Amino acid sequence: MITVNNRPLEHFDGMTIEDILEMKNYTYEGLIIRVNGALVEDRDYQVQDGDDVKVIHICQGG
Repeated sequence: MITVNNRPLEHFDGMTIEDILEMKNYTYEGLIIRVNGALVEDRDYQVQDGDDVKVIHICQGG
């Protein structure tokens, strides 16, 4: 089990950041991904069971 934005998600072997984004329907291009507090830019990064993933939408306005 992993946590994505404070919600549990079932983990599977080989699960990547891209898999999580697809499963959660995150389609916005401006995203920051943090795994266990560390910035992750590679969407092929494989998450491990127990990881805490944060997906943050970047937005700006005027």
